[in-house]
Amino acid sequence: MTRGEVRCLWRATRVPGATEPYDTAHLRVYYPALRSGSDHERLTGIVPARPRDRPYPVVLLLSGVNVPQDSYRRLATRLCHAGLVAVTCDFVAVMPDGATATGPGIDVGAVVPGGYGERATTPLPAALLGALGEIARPDGDTPLAGLLDLDRVALGGHSAGGTLAVQSAQYLPGVRAVFAYGAHTRAATALGWPPDTYLPVRPGVPVLLAAGGRDGVIAASADRYGDTSGGVSDMLADPVARTFDEALPDAAGEHLHVVLPDAGHFAPAHPPDPTTARSFLDDGASDTAVHDTLADFVADFCAAHLDGDAAARCRLHPDDKNGTYPNGARFRRR
Repeated sequence: MTRGEVRCLWRATRVPGATEPYDTAHLRVYYPALRSGSDHERLTGIVPARPRDRPYPVVLLLSGVNVPQDSYRRLATRLCHAGLVAVTCDFVAVMPDGATATGPGIDVGAVVPGGYGERATTPLPAALLGALGEIARPDGDTPLAGLLDLDRVALGGHSAGGTLAVQSAQYLPGVRAVFAYGAHTRAATALGWPPDTYLPVRPGVPVLLAAGGRDGVIAASADRYGDTSGGVSDMLADPVARTFDEALPDAAGEHLHVVLPDAGHFAPAHPPDPTTARSFLDDGASDTAVHDTLADFVADFCAAHLDGDAAARCRLHPDDKNGTYPNGARFRRR
């Protein structure tokens, strides 16, 4: 799709099962736009969506803990340039450790022994899809009325948001692809799991697991999972790689594991907000070049699987199953 203007709509939606006052998600819906020059546009700032021969596929992006949604604006804009609509949100809630934070809305009862595998591990994506259904009502007055295809959805996330995306995809209608960065399914011992447990996932769709080769946050969090060794330097031994190898079913070469060797944990967030979250633990890069490389992978993955973009698929699938992409990113497929 030709690069053009990107605009967004603001909305709020209740999250089922959440307790007041922490029961509302505030979201931004980014979309490709084309100015009309109308008086309505001039007075309201609401710009029509760029015309398209069919409704737009949708990408839902779940944030990491205490990473504000505006940190993902550049990534959301890149997705719109690929012909997609992208959704981010801020959802402030009480975390399992009792802290109040914005994040992906973990359902603790769905991630403990005896509860895991019964339902989505977060209610947030379903709430976002409900809000999008209202925005896209054909008889509505939004720029996206009748223009969203909620049967072609990618569910993705960063850090904890990525973990919940991979775990929850199978429970959501319309999901055709899943992506995650800096995320794995290694289970915390505080939730009752034995050390070094990797929770299986059955998303039923292609999965992109991306990681930074210098992820200081994952390394610094190893003791949560009963591991005191630290370090994630070995591509074939770190938690993201082990999730790819041990937790995912085979997908006939459609699953991708991509490692950006110099990237840190916060590569999806540009720029990272130094006043919140744990970017002080990172020793890898999160600069514009690293972010844009990652954003291109995510956009190609979503465009290929949601929109049948043949050029995007060719960039993701060279002839070999293991190798190196441009900019030094390493990949494996299975």
